[in-house]
Amino acid sequence: MCGRFIITDTAPDLAAMFDVEHEGENLPEPSWNIRPTEQIPIVLESKRTDPAVRRLESARWSLIPSFATEPTSKFPTFNARAETAAEKPTFKTSVKSRRALVPATGYFEWHTEGTVKTPYFIHSDDGLPLAFAGLYSWWKNPAAADTDPARWVLSATILTTDARGPLAQIHDRAPVALPEEWWDQWLDPATEGDQTLVDAAVAASREVVESLNFYQVAPISGNGPELIEPVDNDSV
Repeated sequence: MCGRFIITDTAPDLAAMFDVEHEGENLPEPSWNIRPTEQIPIVLESKRTDPAVRRLESARWSLIPSFATEPTSKFPTFNARAETAAEKPTFKTSVKSRRALVPATGYFEWHTEGTVKTPYFIHSDDGLPLAFAGLYSWWKNPAAADTDPARWVLSATILTTDARGPLAQIHDRAPVALPEEWWDQWLDPATEGDQTLVDAAVAASREVVESLNFYQVAPISGNGPELIEPVDNDSV
């Protein structure tokens, strides 16, 4: 599960890192406490042109399928289980050709023992941003006029899989963090995605996920660099 994450890189930094050709408008600022339904930066490749154009866009973090009549859902859509994404109506269209990368400096996870939940910050061992395997969708608001520029909503979700290695001590789920050599294949809209592709992406992510580092942090509140400061357990 990934219910809170951070991205401290600016839009120009992300554009350079992911070889982006087009930067969208109103890209979100760096944040240390991103919550579901907030705007996040995602990397996608537009299939409207040939060759496809790699873009950095702002998306709502909680996918709205194109067939939805309203933006809210009875169940959470900020994460999608990798094991079933290709068969679920909410996500299967996006698996086929609307795949994205979600940049993240790291993410928060809570370890639960009884009624006590302890937050941890999880990040790469080299400090470089992670690239979560994501899916995106364009949703047209039926209540908005055709002349309303906000009638089209771009939204996204993060794929998750079972946690492996030390991470499994904290939580049984983890986001699918793709290695750089997989970025092009995952984004390519000409590749028709199916469960086989998703499974291969998960397999490719294993080494990245198992190498992630983590440490305990204070309860998550507010938004600032102090949220990722490690807790000194000797002083607690």
